[in-house]
Amino acid sequence: MARIAVIGAGMGAMAAAARLAVAGHQVAVYERGRTYGGGVGRFERDGFAFDTGPGLLHLPAVYRDLFVKTGKETLEQSVELTQVDPASRHVFADGTKVTLPNASRAGVVRALDDAFGAGAGERWSDMVNRAREAWDATRRPLLEEPLRADWRTLGRDPYPAPVRRGIAGWLRRDGGQPATLADVARRELKDPRAVALLESHAVAHSLDPRTAPAAAAVLPYLEQTFGSWYVRGGMRALADALYERCQARRVRFSFDAEVVGVLEKDGRAAGVELADGSVAEADAVVAAVDPALLPALLGGAEPWREGDVRPGGGVAGRLTVLLALRGARPQGTAHRTVVHAPDRAAELAAVFGAAGDGHDGLREPCPHPTVTVLRPDDPTTRPDEDHEAVTLTATVAPHGPVDWIDGTAAEEDAERLVAAAEAAIPGLRDRLLWREVRTPADTAADTGATGGAVPGPALAGAEGRFLRPANLTRLPGLYLAGGWAHPGGGLAHAGMSGAMVAGLIVDGAEWRGSQ
Repeated sequence: MARIAVIGAGMGAMAAAARLAVAGHQVAVYERGRTYGGGVGRFERDGFAFDTGPGLLHLPAVYRDLFVKTGKETLEQSVELTQVDPASRHVFADGTKVTLPNASRAGVVRALDDAFGAGAGERWSDMVNRAREAWDATRRPLLEEPLRADWRTLGRDPYPAPVRRGIAGWLRRDGGQPATLADVARRELKDPRAVALLESHAVAHSLDPRTAPAAAAVLPYLEQTFGSWYVRGGMRALADALYERCQARRVRFSFDAEVVGVLEKDGRAAGVELADGSVAEADAVVAAVDPALLPALLGGAEPWREGDVRPGGGVAGRLTVLLALRGARPQGTAHRTVVHAPDRAAELAAVFGAAGDGHDGLREPCPHPTVTVLRPDDPTTRPDEDHEAVTLTATVAPHGPVDWIDGTAAEEDAERLVAAAEAAIPGLRDRLLWREVRTPADTAADTGATGGAVPGPALAGAEGRFLRPANLTRLPGLYLAGGWAHPGGGLAHAGMSGAMVAGLIVDGAEWRGSQ
């Protein structure tokens, strides 16, 4: 039995802790905040309750496997999980509206043909088929195995270039540069509304479609194929269930326990030092924090091995507006509605920078952003049936390029989200009781992520620029988990990272996932 110290109590950290405890290890989790879950938070007031992080779950099989491997109760016995159908409703600036069914390829084709015109559905379907090829080619090395030393093989974009008029490589830019997701959208989908639909999947995952590789097309493929899921009580209920599973496996949690250093002894990680001066010795340390913080924990030394993927800064955050509404949720209301920005170029420049690289200095918030409206049919989110809890979110620049501590500016931007949401909720302002605004500055305070940025998923292509640091580090006994490590951000990816770290600790550095 080894002693394992885990830094952070986010979803990836708890996924690793539960698996390690079941393997017979003594696991202690140290969390700088007052609660668990990381970015999976909850806000409650006057009988209303809202998720402050992700609102939907994709690839639930990751958590099904976690709960099966760590106890007798399955995921469905631990939480009430339901598919969201329709998957989403989309409202475009020209007034076009389209409702997409959940996990139905044929239904999506029909819906797009009806909304955008004949042929639009087939073009979308062809794109999704190519995304499936990219998924099949990279699923195991990108999502189910630790990042290999020869990770550069994942730098080649697996998205296949379609053949048009006998010319192969149609999706190559002049000069032989690989295609971006924006290239895919423009060349394959053509209709600007279909382009916005595809690019909105990337933006929602903190990815700039102008620089993200074509392989980012796997994002709508995954949603369309495996569906969107909601947990009664919100995603916080999933975090609650995972925390309870950890406790049942005798994982020890310490809150308000900031780790300020990783101890080294005989050339390997040997425990952690806490802000109160105490020391917790351990045989291995799992760091589930923003890797930008790791050098400070290692006395200024970098944890990367020669040739490792280096951490990339998060380039986007979330602005969230929580709305308490009088009046019942109408029957037939879509769980998720996306109100698309009227000027996509202006939105991308505001979020990611004019050059698309995220490094062009201060920016002004987008005056008309894409807004996701979540309206769950969940009695636990409202005081009674005569009220409704609604969450608005928009992807925005992190704190730094925009000053999100400026309360006046935050309220002005929240007002923009409310104005956009009126296209999805008629009579919204007449129903509004109160609203709560959460910015990237709040995310930074809650999670410690630099600027309150939200990590995107790892992607193949772009010479590896969209990969995340490996779970193994140069310091034996120090492992990385969570959304900022391989295989990247998102609830499912965080769960995968926990499985990888547990496998590496239990079975050694040669572990390559379940066969």
